Amino acid sequence: MRRTFRFQLRPTARQAAALTAMVGDHRALYNAALQERRGAYRHPSRTTVRYGDQSAQLTEIRAADPEQGRWSFSSQQATLRRLDKAFAGFFRRVKAGQKPGYPRFRGAGWFHTVTWPKDGDGCRWNSQPDHPTQTRVRFQGVGHVKVNQHRPVAGTVKTISVTREGRRWYVLLSCDDVPAAPLPATGAVVGVDLGVASLAPLSDGRHIGNPRYLATAARRLTRAQQELPRKKRGSGRRRKVVAKVAALHRTVRRRRLDLAHKTALRLVREHDLIAVEALRVGNMTRRAAPRPDPSASGVFLPNGQGAKSGLNRSVLDAGWGVFLAVLHAKAESAGRVVVEVNPAHTSRTCAVCGHCHAGNRRTQAVFACTACGHTAHADVNAAVNILRAGLARQAGHAA
Repeated sequence: MRRTFRFQLRPTARQAAALTAMVGDHRALYNAALQERRGAYRHPSRTTVRYGDQSAQLTEIRAADPEQGRWSFSSQQATLRRLDKAFAGFFRRVKAGQKPGYPRFRGAGWFHTVTWPKDGDGCRWNSQPDHPTQTRVRFQGVGHVKVNQHRPVAGTVKTISVTREGRRWYVLLSCDDVPAAPLPATGAVVGVDLGVASLAPLSDGRHIGNPRYLATAARRLTRAQQELPRKKRGSGRRRKVVAKVAALHRTVRRRRLDLAHKTALRLVREHDLIAVEALRVGNMTRRAAPRPDPSASGVFLPNGQGAKSGLNRSVLDAGWGVFLAVLHAKAESAGRVVVEVNPAHTSRTCAVCGHCHAGNRRTQAVFACTACGHTAHADVNAAVNILRAGLARQAGHAA
């Protein structure tokens, strides 16, 4: 398996300044490469510039600019590959008829990560193994930086990245051949219906609550964001308010991720098979399509975007996508099975007689079958249907 390990760095003041300069120089390289591609395309000759052409120019760039020359050659190549992937995604979306999303220039607040494709080429993990009580990672141009390694690293380190979050620095290790740790069989199965009132109603009747971390921090976020227009751009006070807003968002994100890890670990430890809905959270949280008025040009009819915005905010606050990603990763490591089923009609189908009708779900929480009279919590009834479909799909694969 391939897994990523994330540890916080403890750089000195000089090392933190060097890390900041390194990220800034890689951002400048990214923007210069983007400008070259844009200029080449706008030229009457319509010249195509590719990754190989720009990578071949690195030797000259490093020789002419000492600031660029002090950083790792391989990390600069990785930055150019990052731009190349952005263009590849742009052309792929154009061919698919999706929103293109042309690559944009990166400002100081939109470029925080530098990557080394290989351990030992411009960087070295555990660069001082003779210090058993303190792990260090070495970056070219920065030096040996202390690492707060809170757990052992498994597998073989392939790529190393350093990223900045506010005033904190983190190192990310992407490792191959990470061994699995299978858990003993329990003989239990469960269906999970993701929701907003409860994060994960289960088929056995249990409900895993949804703390709504974003809604809890909404008042503090609103107050902090309202301070921004009153601060002069470029001032120290504005930077403090920006840092405060970012810190609040980081707190919400970490709490949401912590809940996802704890919930997924609990489900994986207690069940051999977990059935979930195959949700496309990105599609579910898109803006409502505009409704042009056929009788008046340039006029649009109400499309319910106001109500949908509130629902989108609640769905994103629940963190369905994060939870599903964590669940799949933990299940793979523990040797468990996660089955994805089609979510269509699971909330309006009776788990007893199989009758499917929109009127079965009287309210958000109450399910009452119009055919057999079966009543249950609506989300629990949906979780039972999800489990039944997951077991059927698993049996079909086994056959």
